[in-house]
Amino acid sequence: QVSLVESGGGLVQAGGSLRLSCVAVGRTIFRNAMGWFRQAPGKEREFVVAIGWNGGTTYYADSVTGRFTISRDNVKKTVYLQMNSLRPEDTAVYYCAADRNAYATAQQMGPTTVGDWGQGTQVTVSS
Repeated sequence: QVSLVESGGGLVQAGGSLRLSCVAVGRTIFRNAMGWFRQAPGKEREFVVAIGWNGGTTYYADSVTGRFTISRDNVKKTVYLQMNSLRPEDTAVYYCAADRNAYATAQQMGPTTVGDWGQGTQVTVSS
């Protein structure tokens, strides 16, 4: 099973930015759709954004559209989440996820399609 190693979380003031990274370790060929999910205290894990296997498709939750940008580097086997204009309501544990199927599009990815989860990285946005 592939390991997804996340980094980049932390504490930031409202309006600030963070960049999360997720490296897929132990996978020779990196061709799955990838995504980010988040879970705030007392809430269900929710979809944030997904990117297709070759980066050609993306799909964003309404809550982050225009503020977050997902990208991927299939040579480095890394997925990034650039988060700008952060708000306190963005505070959550952010999880990197890999779709269980190769060549999936962003729109095909959801919680039930995830094959591998990262360990989660805490993002805290202060007022």
